[in-house]
Order: sequence, then structure tokens, then C-alpha cells
Amino acid sequence: MSKVLSLKLKEEIFKETEKIRKSIKIPRNAYINNALDFYNKIHNRNILKKKLQQESKLVTNESLAVLEEFESLIES
Repeated sequence: MSKVLSLKLKEEIFKETEKIRKSIKIPRNAYINNALDFYNKIHNRNILKKKLQQESKLVTNESLAVLEEFESLIES
């Protein structure tokens, strides 16, 4: 399903977009859809990265305790 949008672009962004999409022979709608899809993937990846970093910090102490236990078992 598609949604209809009204969109205001800065003149220089519009001109550059038109130049590029014409040179690669892709319709404006497809170009903008591809660009937004790529932008969304970047942001979703950054969101996931931050979440994983936060969760990693939460388990750091526990991980170190487990590592110390393993080391003590190896030394025994």
C-alpha cells in the first residue's frame, strides 16, 4: 500500500536529486523511496547499536565474575 505525501525540499537538494535520478534513469518516486529506505536502515542500525551497548554495560560485572570463576577453575 502506498501513501501520498506533500513534500517541501530545499532548492539545492531538489536540483541535485533531479540531476542524479535522471542520470541513473529512475523515477522520482522510486528514488525517494529507496533513499528513505536506506536512511531508515541506517537509523535502525544505530538504534540497535546503542541498545546493545547499553545492555552490554548492564552485564559487564556479571561477565567479569564468570571469567574470574573460569580462570580460578583453570588454575586449580
